[in-house]
Amino acid sequence: MSATTAVEMPEIGATGLTPKEVVQRIESGQSNAVKTSSSRSVQDIVRANVFTLFNGIIFAAMVLVLITGSWRDAVFGFVIIINTGIGIVTELRAKRTLDRLSILVASEFLVRRDGKDVEVSHNEIVLDDLLWIRAGEQVPADGQIIQTWGLELDESMLTGESRTVRHKVGEQVYSGATAVSGMALVKVNAVGSHSYAATLTAQAKVYKKTVSDLNKGINTILKFMTFLVVPLCILLILSQIHTVGGWGTALSTGEWRQAVVSAVAGVVGMIPEGLVLLTSLNFAVAAMRLARHNTLVQELESVETLARVDALNLDKTGTITDGGIAFNRLVMLDSANAAAEQAATQALYDCCNEEQPNGTGQAVLAGLKAQGYGAGAVESRVPFSSARKWSAVRKSGETWYMGAPEVIISALEGDYSSVLQRVNEYANDGNRVLLVARSTAPLSPLRGQLPSERGAEKSELASLSEGSCRQKRLRGAVEGANVSDDPQLDPKAEPMALVLCSEKIREDAERTLAWFREQGVRCRVISGDNPVTVGAIARRVKLTGDHEPVAMDARELPEDVNELARVLENVDVLGRVLPDQKKAIVQALHTQNHVVAMTGDGVNDALAIKEADLGIAMGNAAPATKAVAQVVLVDSKFSHLPDVVARGRQVMANMERVASLFLVKTVYSALISLGVVLTQIPYPYLPRHITYIGALTIGMPAFILALAPNTRRYIPGFLKRVVTFALPGGIATALSVLLASWTLPNVMGWDVVNNDADLSALRATSAIILFLMGVFVLARVARPLNSWRGALVAGFAAAGIIGAFIPFVANFFALILPTGTALVATLIALGGAAMIFVICLWLAPLVGRIFGNLLRQHGFNI
Repeated sequence: MSATTAVEMPEIGATGLTPKEVVQRIESGQSNAVKTSSSRSVQDIVRANVFTLFNGIIFAAMVLVLITGSWRDAVFGFVIIINTGIGIVTELRAKRTLDRLSILVASEFLVRRDGKDVEVSHNEIVLDDLLWIRAGEQVPADGQIIQTWGLELDESMLTGESRTVRHKVGEQVYSGATAVSGMALVKVNAVGSHSYAATLTAQAKVYKKTVSDLNKGINTILKFMTFLVVPLCILLILSQIHTVGGWGTALSTGEWRQAVVSAVAGVVGMIPEGLVLLTSLNFAVAAMRLARHNTLVQELESVETLARVDALNLDKTGTITDGGIAFNRLVMLDSANAAAEQAATQALYDCCNEEQPNGTGQAVLAGLKAQGYGAGAVESRVPFSSARKWSAVRKSGETWYMGAPEVIISALEGDYSSVLQRVNEYANDGNRVLLVARSTAPLSPLRGQLPSERGAEKSELASLSEGSCRQKRLRGAVEGANVSDDPQLDPKAEPMALVLCSEKIREDAERTLAWFREQGVRCRVISGDNPVTVGAIARRVKLTGDHEPVAMDARELPEDVNELARVLENVDVLGRVLPDQKKAIVQALHTQNHVVAMTGDGVNDALAIKEADLGIAMGNAAPATKAVAQVVLVDSKFSHLPDVVARGRQVMANMERVASLFLVKTVYSALISLGVVLTQIPYPYLPRHITYIGALTIGMPAFILALAPNTRRYIPGFLKRVVTFALPGGIATALSVLLASWTLPNVMGWDVVNNDADLSALRATSAIILFLMGVFVLARVARPLNSWRGALVAGFAAAGIIGAFIPFVANFFALILPTGTALVATLIALGGAAMIFVICLWLAPLVGRIFGNLLRQHGFNI
């Protein structure tokens, strides 16, 4: 806790808490300290990536093989390390970036304790403290206003309402709001995790895993294979033990080891381990590419979700608008000459050119400076007050007023209803409208203060250190403390001009929304602002193209989710939306099977972002909002979203293409294992065979295919299409290998049960058949082959053949090239395999049509 502040605050009678009372509250946990986390913990990230169903199956299979001592057949286990490492490293990088985004400048706050004003840190504020809230500060804890000197708060981060709110004595203020002007003394009544902002975000901090259609499909396969793998693995071990003469012989000769290795070959082949790895790699590459465009992906699966989004809910402030105000133009009410317009414009500049202008004043000054205007000579001034809603200056024998049109006109004599009508017309177009009026009457000074005294006060304030943010905040607070409500408008003043300002729309908003319309994504604007204002902004950015956007006040929305869903189908813009309603809107869209994305930057958006399938936060969003979002636009540019969606579509479309490769291996491995169990033959190949063949015909080419450009829109039914593609190739491969295993030993006179050399020859032939069928399947997946895709297939086919002639590779993977009669038998087997492949491809659609017709005849919709 620092010493007493050097700047004198207004005199008050309250003394505040004593040091003893402060200590008691800290010891009882009634301080403002709260555990905050900007993103998932390292422990959560590691746990989510390590403990998966896939890792469990592969790890168990690897341990079984290592127990036998055949470490070469356990190389498939490295997939676990690579797959897990990619996921952990990528998500840790995202966490580190997000944590850097969430670092806030530590601020000191002024509290009244033991009759003195002292500065304390955020965490040292305690329950019942008397807290000074000053212009420029963010409210650190909830409290009730005891005294106020024109306090005006920006509560947009809590409510979504962009307009500032003036508070009175007895009213509640909440943590997270920002003091725009004035000052107040507040008694703290909620601290730490009990504050409003903390309570709101606590619900959002519960981690929710992104639902990935791709991973869901893969996990469905894994779950099915889990039920199949355990009994099949046991049956395979029993069948392999039987082939070597039973348990007694197997244990005495050590043949049980080979039986386990053979069983694991069938198990590993059934698990599409490369598909899980490739999915993580593809997500990671997409995340890194997006990071180069200032788009941070916190969860890898969210890249895929982007491809499926068909409903995008946009928060107005921070997404379509940048949160700032822009001066548009000055509209003269009557036909006036250039001199009159220039005089009115100069007066407008001087009215806004206060010691600490508000956001609208700053926008007007910036706009007029760009037109060449500068400060004029001002004799006296009444600063703007949110209580009066107007300001005034006296110059060159005239008094100029600037403020809210309805307030100024209500004080004037005469009928100015036509002016108010014009004001409403401009307001309905999304403008913030001010009125400039002129009078010849003198300007009444502030109560108890002469113009000379005000000048002295300004000089005193100007002498304060310009480098101190604290002094700048106090400058605004002192000015707010001395504002009086005594000055009166001259009822004979004459309205001269209307000032049109508007929220500053992002330059890329209209172009980005047009892209989403073309892609069939329904965009809705959901805001806490007035629906008329939000609707006007939506119209300006052509939210619905050439059609007029339908706006609605959220206070009229039904509470029933199903009824809400029906209403939302015909609504494009919602205003006055509360945080709970934003969440309910997302839930209602889910009932209609929409994949919903939600953008936002305030605490009020956190619940809806968490509820959405894809939460997108701006880089300048509240830390709690960024923590629950799956994607963070670091530079807060809405225009990055099309790139994000396009990247998601590339991932999804390509992964569907390559998933078929891996599923073929799953199908033929399951069928071969079943054939081995039923016919009690030795397993026709080793785990290292499937590792070698899978890498050259599935893994490596699939990685290249997965990174190829692809802009196809996502079509539901990923798993059904992949399985339909994989079945013909898998069945053909399984039949080819099993037929060779059943017939070749008899034709060639091989004793595959008692002679290891003969068994090795059979396995070598089976491996060659597997390789040929793998090349066929790869060629089918990579179509069309008249480009680089044809070269890809030819290249990997050549690599597989060349590898068999390299001694080290051949020895490591147990690759044996047949010679003599074995070569002839192998060539015949390869020819038969090619014929089986063609027949299966021809029969597949025919069988599919017959089966589909039967299902439809029995009332099934497929």
